[in-house]
Amino acid sequence: MDLGSMMGILISGFGMTVQIFFITLVGSLPLGVVVALCRMSKFKPLALVARFYISVLRGTPLMLQLMAWMFAPYYVFGLSLGPDWKFMACSIGFILNYSAYFGEIYRSGIQSIPRGQYEAAQVLGYTNAQCFMLIILPQVIKRILPAMGNEVIALVKDTSLAFVLGIMEMFTQAKALAAALVSMTPYILAAGLYWCFTLIVEAVLNFLEKKLSYYHD
Repeated sequence: MDLGSMMGILISGFGMTVQIFFITLVGSLPLGVVVALCRMSKFKPLALVARFYISVLRGTPLMLQLMAWMFAPYYVFGLSLGPDWKFMACSIGFILNYSAYFGEIYRSGIQSIPRGQYEAAQVLGYTNAQCFMLIILPQVIKRILPAMGNEVIALVKDTSLAFVLGIMEMFTQAKALAAALVSMTPYILAAGLYWCFTLIVEAVLNFLEKKLSYYHD
């Protein structure tokens, strides 16, 4: 098999990798805000539930979480779900796992904002929701962007864990090709594609940092 044919197969898997990546971000970024707000809630039971959620999802391997979502419906509830459940389980596992990490990053950013800004907004007649969305959140995003960027880049590589569910993303394709051809070349090509994707993500993150640079600490 020539390099062109290998690249074609890997790129077909790369499309699934990109799909997992964006679905995870679309789901976990807003859910992370909810997790952070629950974690900081003055209602102690809610805060404890959020802390437990974060502890479990950050303290156990993502691979095991994916397998749990895949097989728990059958072994726990006796449900036989269709083939579409495989991708659904993958999406749920990634979104919940990354929401825990993003939630802690959001929390650290929110708590870094001086209390005086909340009080000043109240004096000016802002509601709590307006204060958070219009004054606090833009500053929080600017402060946490480097940490968020690290997690987003880690997500690019973590998409390869979908192979445990038999999802034909790029690493799964590379693994199958390497076994069939008894060659390391598919792995090298896959590594190059992951690296290129990471470079694109880094460029977008750098652009966002520059766009938000008008917020000064």
